[in-house]
Parts: sequence; C-alpha cells; structure tokens
Amino acid sequence: MIEFEGVGHAYGSRVVLSDVDLRIPERRVAFVGANGSGKSTLARMINGLVAPTEGRVLVDGLDPVREGRAVRQRVGFLFTNPDSQIVMPTAGEDVAFSLRRSGLSKAERAGRAAEVLARYGLGDYADHPAHQLSGGQKQLLALCAMLVLEPDILVCDEPTTLLDLRNKRRFAETLDGLPQQVVLVTHDLELLGGFDRVVVLDAGRVVADDAPGPALARYRKLVA
Repeated sequence: MIEFEGVGHAYGSRVVLSDVDLRIPERRVAFVGANGSGKSTLARMINGLVAPTEGRVLVDGLDPVREGRAVRQRVGFLFTNPDSQIVMPTAGEDVAFSLRRSGLSKAERAGRAAEVLARYGLGDYADHPAHQLSGGQKQLLALCAMLVLEPDILVCDEPTTLLDLRNKRRFAETLDGLPQQVVLVTHDLELLGGFDRVVVLDAGRVVADDAPGPALARYRKLVA
C-alpha cells in the first residue's frame, strides 16, 4: 500500500504539488499529466528521492524520509535515461553490483545476475560493454538491475521516452508480466489500456483518478 496524505511540495517559491491524498493498493497505476504537472515529483516521493514539504508519504506503513533504507528494499526506481543508472563496465557486472550489500559471494552475485539477464532476454550480453547496448537493451538492463533485488514495488519515471516503437512495446510487455506492483509515470497513453487505475495531475493537483478510460478522457480534455 502506497499512501499520500496531504502531500505538497515546493522548490523554493515554486509550488509543484498541493493537497495530494491518495491510497494506492492496485497492481498497475499510472500518473499522467503535462510537463510540470508534478507527476514525477510525486513518484519520486515513493522511495524518498524527493521529500514532501507538506504532509507525508507511507509505503507499507513506512516513511521514505525517516525509514529510507527499509523503503528502498521494497521499492525499485527506474529513470527515463538508463545511462544514469548503469555504473559498471559490462551488463553482468552492472546487475551484480546491485547485490553488493546482499551478503552473497562474488560468484553467487554473478550467478543471480546471469539468471535475471537471461529471464529478460539479455542472457547473451552478460560480458557485453553496458554502454554499447542499444537504447532498448539499456533500459532492460536498468530494469534487471532493479529486479535482481526482488522489490515489491517498481516505480518507472517515463521509461519509454527514449525508446523507438518496437522497444516501447517490448518494454511495456515486460512490465505487464512482472509480479511487482508498478507505478508508471508516462506520456505514452497507449500503454495504459490494461492498467487498473490512472491518476491525472494538473498544476500540482489531482484532477482525475479513475479507470484508464474515463481518466484519460479527462486528461485529453484538459490538454485539448
């Protein structure tokens, strides 16, 4: 359960979120809105990347600000640009790096990394230079580096923005098959047909919160 209770946030004098109250138990939830609507700021509060200046956020009853380590064990975060998350020379090393605090031996970390890469179609790239992968492969690699930690929740901040149509579809299919609760920030509205819930933000406030059909109809009306 993800909860936002009276959440607000300001960067200096610029208010980007106001009076957000949400309870999110659903398996697939999307945040949509125009640029600057506050959707990415809201998503980043789930694992403590951004702290609210008003109200509080709870993840399974834990505060990401005060109990950040415990929350990050439950929540994986995927950024728009996978290059910002890839830190090791090869794909296998990058995924294994996520397990550096797991207590596993080096061989066990490498084995776990290989298993996850194989599961998501990158099994032949374990020794491949990570930054020489294609854009779609890099985003899958960043996803693998999160999934190897077996989080309960995966927050994705516009993960398909830099992908072509084929890789967008492939990535969306991969997300759909995951057991984790997924919170997706996106402009790709065609990805949301199978979602349980869509939250629409405008000027820092929730203006629609419904099933994809009516929520997206409200969003399209806003931007028309």
